[in-house]
Amino acid sequence: QVQIVEYGGGLVQTGGSLRLSCVVSGSTFKSNTLGWFRQVPGKQRELVAVTTYNDRTKYSESVKGRFTISRDNSKNTMYLQMNNLKPEDTAVYYCNVGRWEGSYFPTNYWGQGTQVTVSS
Repeated sequence: QVQIVEYGGGLVQTGGSLRLSCVVSGSTFKSNTLGWFRQVPGKQRELVAVTTYNDRTKYSESVKGRFTISRDNSKNTMYLQMNNLKPEDTAVYYCNVGRWEGSYFPTNYWGQGTQVTVSS
């Protein structure tokens, strides 16, 4: 059974930084393609960044140049370093185990989410 736990969210001022962590258990982590999503109330969940099983990374245009996704296979952990945060980055951030076939396909394995709030 795959289990996912995210943490590291919080309240930060505009221009500040946060690092989110996602710990995945119950799967062969180094073989996983993983994604960070975010969601605000009333909107669809948005794909923010992807790290593939072969260490490729992808970013949405809204975070490119500000966010960095990384992974430590020895710790079964994925990270999202978020710099120069903006109020529009405010959301609940989720980790997902998915697959990459030209684009990201999420599975039903989600964490509980971690809230990021950026004050103006």
